[in-house]
Amino acid sequence: MLFRPTLACALQRRLLPSSMKKKQLNRQQLFRIQKIQNEHAARAGRRQTRSEEAIGHTELGPEQAGIVIAHFGQQLDIEAREGDNKGRIFRCHQRTNLEPLVAGDRVIWQAGDPVGVVVANLPRRTLLTRPSSFGDLRPVAANIDTLIIVIAPLPQAYPNLIDRYLVAAEQIPVQPVIVLNKADLLTHDSRDELHKLLGLYQKIAYPVLQVSSKTLVGMPDLKALLNDRTSIVVGQSGVGKSALINALLPGVNTLEGELSEGHEKGRHTTSSARLFHFPDGGDLIDSPGIREFGLWHLEPADVYAGFIEFRPYLGHCKFRDCRHELEPGCRLLQAVADGDIDPGRMASYRQILQSIQSDTSPAFPEND
Repeated sequence: MLFRPTLACALQRRLLPSSMKKKQLNRQQLFRIQKIQNEHAARAGRRQTRSEEAIGHTELGPEQAGIVIAHFGQQLDIEAREGDNKGRIFRCHQRTNLEPLVAGDRVIWQAGDPVGVVVANLPRRTLLTRPSSFGDLRPVAANIDTLIIVIAPLPQAYPNLIDRYLVAAEQIPVQPVIVLNKADLLTHDSRDELHKLLGLYQKIAYPVLQVSSKTLVGMPDLKALLNDRTSIVVGQSGVGKSALINALLPGVNTLEGELSEGHEKGRHTTSSARLFHFPDGGDLIDSPGIREFGLWHLEPADVYAGFIEFRPYLGHCKFRDCRHELEPGCRLLQAVADGDIDPGRMASYRQILQSIQSDTSPAFPEND
């Protein structure tokens, strides 16, 4: 069933800030973090040395264009994009002077026997990132056009997690689409609750779909939105991301997880992002389920801009430095009072701002 998808309003590019906010840590915590980082660096150095040694002992072919299908530490699956081997996938090392590569990256590589090497990364159109526990930004997928945010009747859908993905999509910028999967599992209570949630996003012009990877209801509408685009499927474990991909691409046979008995939380089945091709055009990237999606690298102004219904009120408050809390003459608060902005979205905005200021992000339950 299609909830009248409409394109979101035009998005503006914004540059990521050059630095990350730091937590205020005591000396013991700093020492422990530094020790862990040194151990990670030492292991990475040993892996890089082994990779370079392997490359040095390999006779390499000519440079050619390719696309990253998946990555496994220092090794990548590269699909040849030209020549006699076009469409074939080759395992490659990555040169240590390159930034981390992810599914969707366009690269220059050389075939080897048995392992090739990626020698260059071509410029990215877009890049989805997320902060790691160490505060650095890690790439998730490159050159994407659409962010498919998947929710389900179970596990429980968290509006704040949806809002975090929407803020990230507006920041990149890419087109977000909210998909309610497992529509065949809707009960009387969950149907009313989830339809109310979806209606909120539909009201602010986000495309919303209701589908079932089991009964295939709504799948043609979803496929039509993905044609000739590179899309990534994101969401909690257990919402059926892999099942959606199996339904969209019969024969792919990605692993599908079940909800853990007694907990109604998803089991992780995808360990790294992987890119798949549609036969008639377009690419789809699967991604691991997540417990949290931090936005610590964003500034408050970026978060504000990520709530698209807030934008008409930007710069119209009585005070230039209005924090949209209790200040008189705040146009955003007035819009909430007038019913033009949903109170839940306002609460979600404040929660994200608080997480940025404290450098923490709420964990959305998955496995115990």
